[in-house]
Amino acid sequence: MLEVIPILCRAGQMDNYAYLLVDKNTGTVAVLDASEAEPIIEECERKKIRPQFLLNTHHHFDHVEGNAELKALFGAKIVGAAKDKSRIEGLDISLNDGDVFKIGDSEARIISADGHTIGHILWYFVQDKVLFTGDTLFNLSIGGLFEGTPEQMWNSLQKIKQLPDDVLFYPGHEYTAYGMNALEGEAGRKYAEKVQKRLSEGKPAGPISLGEEKECNPYLKIDKLQDFCRLFN
Repeated sequence: MLEVIPILCRAGQMDNYAYLLVDKNTGTVAVLDASEAEPIIEECERKKIRPQFLLNTHHHFDHVEGNAELKALFGAKIVGAAKDKSRIEGLDISLNDGDVFKIGDSEARIISADGHTIGHILWYFVQDKVLFTGDTLFNLSIGGLFEGTPEQMWNSLQKIKQLPDDVLFYPGHEYTAYGMNALEGEAGRKYAEKVQKRLSEGKPAGPISLGEEKECNPYLKIDKLQDFCRLFN
């Protein structure tokens, strides 16, 4: 039911990805993590669509800076974590862990994921088997601990690891190249071939299935909290 359209923002700077989400049954449209308005507006005009919602994973400027302009232009409602109510300007709808939010007929379950920030959330479209991880999980790496602790990030990653292997995840940045040296074995070779082809075509590396990521991302391969915490000492 859900069409996902990646939009590169802040190209060559922070290489963010915003995502246009289109519910095919109803035509309802949302933007997730509107890093900057211009490329999103261009894509909306090209496809002749108007977003009704602006979804957010967390409050950092490089994920929300386009919100105000898009809200003014399209009249879209800004949606994010209740914990970010004072930090995401113009927040209209506040959500908590376990809440369900609908974009037309497409339902997202909200998963709390403290670590990168306190109040970071994941958007998990269960029926569509799609997960938006913001700055919690990247291809072959994870987000930095700006506000949370290693224990909180560990707990958030365990929530992701518990999701089905065939779920496709979409991260908030294109940082794959930084983790390529960590790839090993046959699973690593296949992962590298897939993402290098996509990157060479000017596309994002993802989406990658969580099953592939669990096999190749060094942070997801760690089995013990104490070993994970040593990475941050």
